[in-house]
Amino acid sequence: MTHSLKTADDVRWLLTHTQGFCGGRVMDVHLAKRWMFDEESGRDVTAGSIVTVVVRYHLQGILRIAKLTLQGVSDLSIFEQDGVDCAVLGTIQVEVHEGLLRFWFDPQGNLYVVCEEALLEEVSVPHCDMDIHPGATPWIFQAESGDPPTVDWLLNELDQAGVPCIWKSTPRRTGTRGTLCWAGELVTAADVHAGSTAALTVRAYGPIDGGGFGIRLQPRLASGRISGRLLSAVTEVLTQRYAGTCLTGERVVSSEW
Repeated sequence: MTHSLKTADDVRWLLTHTQGFCGGRVMDVHLAKRWMFDEESGRDVTAGSIVTVVVRYHLQGILRIAKLTLQGVSDLSIFEQDGVDCAVLGTIQVEVHEGLLRFWFDPQGNLYVVCEEALLEEVSVPHCDMDIHPGATPWIFQAESGDPPTVDWLLNELDQAGVPCIWKSTPRRTGTRGTLCWAGELVTAADVHAGSTAALTVRAYGPIDGGGFGIRLQPRLASGRISGRLLSAVTEVLTQRYAGTCLTGERVVSSEW
């Protein structure tokens, strides 16, 4: 899910949608400076700064990972001293003043950003399904709209991509939210005798937070050539067919057709 933020109405939407990230945590802050070559002076000159802030928070049993890309940054303050941790959020404050967005990411203003506009990119997943098994970083895709694809569609697409696979359904776990549509394990036909370590866990969700469907992939091992190749094949099939937002660890990336 993506949403552009520039006006007071956009700010009201952000605070309503996120409930101010109450109880969340800032997972990453990154500053990038853009430069361009000035032919008159013969020097590189700054062409603006961009700050990205990744926030992890929960609302009503849903885990959300949000990335705020703050563009045209004119002021940035990160202050931590004497054990103060500005990563823990109470409720953020945002205002529009003289055409600029001002973000206070904690009540003390230890993380403060002024920018021209912002872009929110976010992926949601039922919190109870965030850690199916340890050892591997899950890859999560949330489509902008539509219903989740079927298992047959996924198998046909992988077959056409030259990666024929075998599917084994798994029963729904106790306590899983009703958004779960189907779940199981994929393994390439060539590696069917390699054991469970070659399998890729796949779970498909219906609309979460009112958005499109979600697909969650997780290899059995934290690293492995076989499962890594299969993971790449499935992610390519999904992102080529659907527009949406991807999450790997704490890294949020939007995909387009």
